[in-house]
Amino acid sequence: MTPTTARIAIIGAGPGGLTCARVLQRHGVPVTVFDRDASDGARARGGVLGLPMTTAQEALRAAGLYEEFAALARPEGREVRLLDHTATVLFHHTPGPGPSDRPAGARPGSAHPGATGRSGTDGPGTDRCEIDRGDLRRLLLASLAPAAVRWNSYLRTLHPLGDGRHRAEFDDGHTETFDLVVGADGTWSRVRPMLSDADPHYTGVTFVESGCEDAGTRHPEAARLVGGGSMAAGSAGRALFARREGRGRIRLYAAFRGSQDWALEAGVRMADTDAVRAVLLDRFAGWDERLLALLRENDGGFVNRPLFALPVPHTWTHTPGLTLLGDAAHLMPPSTARGADLALLDGADLARALAARDEADEAVRAYEAVMLPRAAAAAEAAARALADALAPDAPRGSLHQLRTTFGDPQP
Repeated sequence: MTPTTARIAIIGAGPGGLTCARVLQRHGVPVTVFDRDASDGARARGGVLGLPMTTAQEALRAAGLYEEFAALARPEGREVRLLDHTATVLFHHTPGPGPSDRPAGARPGSAHPGATGRSGTDGPGTDRCEIDRGDLRRLLLASLAPAAVRWNSYLRTLHPLGDGRHRAEFDDGHTETFDLVVGADGTWSRVRPMLSDADPHYTGVTFVESGCEDAGTRHPEAARLVGGGSMAAGSAGRALFARREGRGRIRLYAAFRGSQDWALEAGVRMADTDAVRAVLLDRFAGWDERLLALLRENDGGFVNRPLFALPVPHTWTHTPGLTLLGDAAHLMPPSTARGADLALLDGADLARALAARDEADEAVRAYEAVMLPRAAAAAEAAARALADALAPDAPRGSLHQLRTTFGDPQP
């Protein structure tokens, strides 16, 4: 089948799936996106995505949306701090003269110095930006043809028909047959089992998320401790990660090794903010009070985020009529902040391969040949960074990594 005559289904309306659909439509290739949500507004799309400008520019220029994206994006602060559990600064990188922090076309005044954050390390002089998840999703959805996304369509299973086609069976009982099904449906993908026996495994690490709003005014000590970008503090398998975001927010993660059912085992409910705070303060007992204040003074409670990952490398034997992108293909820890930008790049790469080749199967082979090794390298780096951050001798490994990346500035 040629791409323009093939029936193509994308399962999952996340950033990667929507980018793929948008680029396909720009090239005149028909596609339908199926998502389990009842509508775009069925779930809150909170949080911020940190993206390297090079990746965002490549993927969103392919989608014809870069100018609109740049108007919504904010620069991330590039200051990096590493502390030990006594709040002693071991490493402090302040970016010097170099490429502009502001994305081309970004709104003047959309951020102020120290008001946004950096997640991950891409090397000296590398620009990064951040954008609200909801803003990026709305931008991508608005760019698609009417009815391109079918909501309330949860894929139950796929039935191979023996000629590269698959019959998709949805939860409401209706079925449709497709020549290519793209699994862009995240951690617990329904498409992945058709290609791979691998299941996401618990990494043994849990992040507990919280945050401080209007940090400069309401939490000045926390703002001074975190600085104008990102801060990490680690010791003996525990870590605190904090980063500046837009609108004066600090996002905080308390990270530790242990059971993913730690709250249940401790006899607390995540909705009981005071009880969760007490358990976390006990886990971080002995840490400097300036660091513990990040846990004491958060706004809006705690969110439990056990980290799951796919095996590294995660590969599969090419199967006509099926492929994966984003977390469905290469779920990894967020320690290098690569999940979102890889999903965007996957979606753009797959769509461009389909648009450039006469045979859909040839295009998928070409896409997988590029995507799989790229994803493996990123997943290896993410696993290594997470291991360093929560090692028994932490933050020694993280300090070595930062010195390798940025040189050896004085604290």
